[in-house]
Amino acid sequence: MSTKEKIQEDLLVDTLEQNLNEIVLYNDDVNTFDYVIDTLIYACDHTPEQAEQCSILVHYKGKCTVKTGPYEELEPRCSKLLQAGLSAEIV
Repeated sequence: MSTKEKIQEDLLVDTLEQNLNEIVLYNDDVNTFDYVIDTLIYACDHTPEQAEQCSILVHYKGKCTVKTGPYEELEPRCSKLLQAGLSAEIV
């Protein structure tokens, strides 16, 4: 095994070992599509297309994972969603 292959293997293992969490956004009967889309763009740095797709999934499926990453990065984003009146949690 070459040194290059060993380094790539080590990086892959490190990536797999990171504990990733998800922000799950839940449907409600209060907020409009436009409001949810604008909030996802603001809180999760979504593109307008991503935010629209997530809002449609939330509407029809009841929930959708809107962001994945380490807990420390997700916590402030989830707080922004909650402060905006959306239903979300980190899992």
